[in-house]
Amino acid sequence: MTSSLERPPFQADERTALVGWLDLQRQILRWKCEGLSEADAHRSVVPTSPLMTMAGLISHMRWVEHCWLEVLFLGGDKTANPAFDEKAPDDADWDTGGRTLRELLADYEAQCARSNEIVAAASLDDVGRHPEFRSAKANLRWMLIHLIEETGRHAGHADIVRELLDGAKGYY
Repeated sequence: MTSSLERPPFQADERTALVGWLDLQRQILRWKCEGLSEADAHRSVVPTSPLMTMAGLISHMRWVEHCWLEVLFLGGDKTANPAFDEKAPDDADWDTGGRTLRELLADYEAQCARSNEIVAAASLDDVGRHPEFRSAKANLRWMLIHLIEETGRHAGHADIVRELLDGAKGYY
């Protein structure tokens, strides 16, 4: 695997740095999916975590972005997000529903673009609006730092899953 991924500028302002680091981790997740067959994208390599597939990671991260920025920050409708469905099994946001990796990546890309629109229209000091969740009391800065952490954590999982699938590895 080769890539031309770049970190944000060393002298970036706060917003540029935060969004830049988040975008980099998002790019790494997409990069780890490049060249995967559909079968490998849905193949579990961790026996105790059957939903931990490359496709499952992308599905999960799409819903993480939705949760933090559309639901918690904007106060939007939680019912579209499977993570909030109390009748669904645990980790429902990891379930791909048989969707192709290409479809999941397109949904993730669209969600990331929507997230960036939300971030661009708000102050880093703005606080989330959803009345039902304590986490919504965080400001946008905190939420972005959390999204960097969460996306980076799962990019690390993607490193391991990809290597176990076909031996491909690399960072930058």
